[in-house]
Amino acid sequence: MSDYSTRRTMMVDTQVRPSDVTKFPIIEAMLDVPREAYVPENKREEAYVSENVALGSARVMLEPRTFAKLLDGLDISPDETVLDIGCGLGYSTAIIARLAEAVVAVEDDAEMAAEAQQLLSSNDVDNAAVIESKLSEGAAKHGPYDVIMIEGGVEIVPAAILAQLKDGGRIGCIFMEDALGVARIGYKIDGEVTWRFAFNASAPVLPGFEAPKGFVL
Repeated sequence: MSDYSTRRTMMVDTQVRPSDVTKFPIIEAMLDVPREAYVPENKREEAYVSENVALGSARVMLEPRTFAKLLDGLDISPDETVLDIGCGLGYSTAIIARLAEAVVAVEDDAEMAAEAQQLLSSNDVDNAAVIESKLSEGAAKHGPYDVIMIEGGVEIVPAAILAQLKDGGRIGCIFMEDALGVARIGYKIDGEVTWRFAFNASAPVLPGFEAPKGFVL
């Protein structure tokens, strides 16, 4: 049996803190939530490595540094509702649930969505719900949201997703341009989203977030 709590401390001390993530609620959540519980059983030894962990169905758990820096940039408050797109087996949702008032997670893989809900319930995460839906459609009926976080790469963000962000809200995701990726935080003001560079990162592009063929930025 591996000592996962020691690994969690090491993850925070070597991957999160050195990346200028200093907000205590994020650090505390990442020290407390058992990352290994939210990966397939045969991947538990990989749960704390400094790279994305493949979950199957083209879904990954974002590496700790990338995930923590996105959270840091989004600066979620305890009174906010968050949409978590591409939640995989629910790790991101479990962390965000510690920072927000409520989380609506979206996963399009039926088995993964069911397992994520079961894992969240068994780990006493009671302010989160997992919706099985196309990722690119979000979960409009529970919105609009103060914050939207996309757990993977995008080439474009569908208008349907941006429409679910409250005015004054923030959205965070990783724009993939060939092999290189840039994490950006978007701010919605008067119905328009303005994107700002946050840091470099990479992740597989999620289904429904690809640019149309022949599309040039």
